Amino acid sequence: MTTAGQIMHRGAQWIPAHETLERAAQLMRELNVGALPISDENERLCGILTDRDIVVGCVAKGHDPAKVTAGQMAHGTPRWIDADAEVEEVLREMRDHQIRRLPVIADKRLVGMISEADLAQHLTDDQMASWVESVYARTGTGPE
Repeated sequence: MTTAGQIMHRGAQWIPAHETLERAAQLMRELNVGALPISDENERLCGILTDRDIVVGCVAKGHDPAKVTAGQMAHGTPRWIDADAEVEEVLREMRDHQIRRLPVIADKRLVGMISEADLAQHLTDDQMASWVESVYARTGTGPE
């Protein structure tokens, strides 16, 4: 059976909670990604920061991204999946929590990320259609 570790995008990087949103945006540009897992001082997952979070949660509210930290944007309980989890567990986690990106953890360390693009490369058309319908139908929104 296919595992999270087999479908993930390798090379994901943390943004430390103390780093600014300005630095996060720079790192997103350098890595060509739209989301970064946020790590605490022990390199443990404490949230996920998206490009949309920076724009809508900071800039659009008139805050300075050079002064707001990634940790200040971390809300709720972060979701993740073990690298050995089967793809059905990945889909269930993303569907049940209405998330479009999922950090992959092995031995308590970040080893990758799973995004919609990763799913599209590894799922059948029917599996992908079912997942998209289950995630977007409940939120009433389209892809970001």
